Amino acid sequence: MRRREFIALLGGAAAWPVVAHAQQDMPVIGFLSAASPDLYAGRLRAFHQGLREAGYTEGQNVAIEYRWAHGQNDRLPGLAAELVRYPVTLIVSLGGIPAAVAAKAATTSIPIVFHIGGDPVEVKLVASLARPGGNVTGVTTLSVELVAKRLELLHEMIPAAGVVALPFARPS
Repeated sequence: MRRREFIALLGGAAAWPVVAHAQQDMPVIGFLSAASPDLYAGRLRAFHQGLREAGYTEGQNVAIEYRWAHGQNDRLPGLAAELVRYPVTLIVSLGGIPAAVAAKAATTSIPIVFHIGGDPVEVKLVASLARPGGNVTGVTTLSVELVAKRLELLHEMIPAAGVVALPFARPS
């Protein structure tokens, strides 16, 4: 073995602990969903785009551990517990209230960010919308709660309307 090859080998071996330490320091996002990846392909693209805009690229300076329940909500508590044991730095819960509730039940210390369509106060995810408290926060569309108000406003705008059609597209 030549001197340069030996020095390169020695230098590479000395760097292994540094590389291993750097990988351990990389934040790990736990991604928990009640659905399957194909159902949320569009949202995953948006999630990765948002990470890139914030300066994070999966595999380079952030790791993501995905857990999908594939519509089997009874699997969510076990999947959430897996993420906590991994351990992850943050849990992102997508796919409705059951995933968010499972994440909250699994940990009181790891931050949890959810996206749901219902009232997070009503299902006891957070203490209040203004001050969520604890380790859980997120986004809610409150779509169910607003339907009556939307219909009321529509009736005020068009009082003669007897039938209302609402086109709906499943999110990609």
